Amino acid sequence: QTHTVAYAQELGHNVQPLEGYLRRESGAYLDPWHDRLKNAYVDTLADLGVTKDLTDREFLLAMEIHQQTDPGLAAVLAAVKATVKGGVGKLRERPQGRRYREGERWPALERPTWRPDIRAAVISKTRVNMHRKMLRMAEFTGRYPLAVLSDCVVYPSPGPSPLDFLPHSTSGKPLPGAFRLGATPGLAKLEGVQEMSWAVDLIEHGLNPARHIKGGDAVAEGE
Repeated sequence: QTHTVAYAQELGHNVQPLEGYLRRESGAYLDPWHDRLKNAYVDTLADLGVTKDLTDREFLLAMEIHQQTDPGLAAVLAAVKATVKGGVGKLRERPQGRRYREGERWPALERPTWRPDIRAAVISKTRVNMHRKMLRMAEFTGRYPLAVLSDCVVYPSPGPSPLDFLPHSTSGKPLPGAFRLGATPGLAKLEGVQEMSWAVDLIEHGLNPARHIKGGDAVAEGE
């Protein structure tokens, strides 16, 4: 699957690939794994008081305190998220250990689950979906991201809550296609809030605010 190429064509770019590597057989390789982990994530969040029927304000409040509700369940939730990130990463596991020499094969290459093409497709689809939402945000609000990293987007806001800039209809419902708050994968949650001067300072020093918005280093911490 070439989500990025298809999306580029959709945006009006005339992409003409010179070469491609295609598999004639295809299937929903990750669906069972994805569905099980999605259910585990949603069910564990619900046990921590973050359910799918909450209003946006209730959701933000529940997310603020969910890790203190039950340390055991919070650890389970962290394990589920780590399994997703680590599982996708395993599809392109790199050489490990000091004994490895440049140019040698490594054990992961012999596994049927070493599929960097599937990992690339997963990342591509996620990136395209996020870009669609950023585009809709720009259309609805005129706001563009200050920074982007993987699945994190930093926006300027007049206040400390996502509700201060996320687009809603006159009836108060989130506008379709843009970022929406929620407890299921694919919906957004608040990663962190910082002053604008903090973001400007990082940008002036060549750093990515999206990497540090939670207060640490998202890449170093495996985010």
